[in-house]
Amino acid sequence: MSGHDSNRAHGTERMAQDSGDWARFLGTWLKHPLKMGAVAASSTAYCDEMVARSTIGNKGRILELGPGLGAVTRALLRAGVEPERIVSIEYDSQFATALKTRFPRIDIIEGDGFDLDKTLGDGGAETFATILLAIPIVNLRQSERQALLQRYFRRLAPGGNLTQLSYLWKPPIEPIAGRFTVSSSDIVWKNIPPARVWVYTPVEGGSAR
Repeated sequence: MSGHDSNRAHGTERMAQDSGDWARFLGTWLKHPLKMGAVAASSTAYCDEMVARSTIGNKGRILELGPGLGAVTRALLRAGVEPERIVSIEYDSQFATALKTRFPRIDIIEGDGFDLDKTLGDGGAETFATILLAIPIVNLRQSERQALLQRYFRRLAPGGNLTQLSYLWKPPIEPIAGRFTVSSSDIVWKNIPPARVWVYTPVEGGSAR
């Protein structure tokens, strides 16, 4: 097979996978809409923006929460992150199985991204360079969201941040003075629907409790 034919075959295979992913994503959303953060997988542009805003250059492993079928995972790899640095926690068993097949060198864990101590089973020992959050939290009260974020902060290494995919046009988690700040990307229009990446950064010396 020539290089041209090989590239064309690869492109056709990728299109078929993307089409299958869309159908699987939509089917899961229809069954469990409250457990899904979106009706469709995030776009390449949106995922690349999330990774660009994350502190992936810091030392340590990277924690991905709610990878779905791997849109942000692929963005991490495109950014040059070594697969062995990525830990991805996925709640849906079918998605987790698909991820393990697609990314055999990544640490894919089927479990609850809201309870890291239980899911990781390390008693809170490991901290991460950055956390990328794509788990839906809109059904939580604001105080519950803030408490969850501060638990995540205890898993961040110094200088790390947490980025969040969200279709809300205001901060999904309101900042707490002296504890963490919130910023965002510009609106990423090449996504369905258009959305922002939200960035949460702990205040140095602020309490994470």
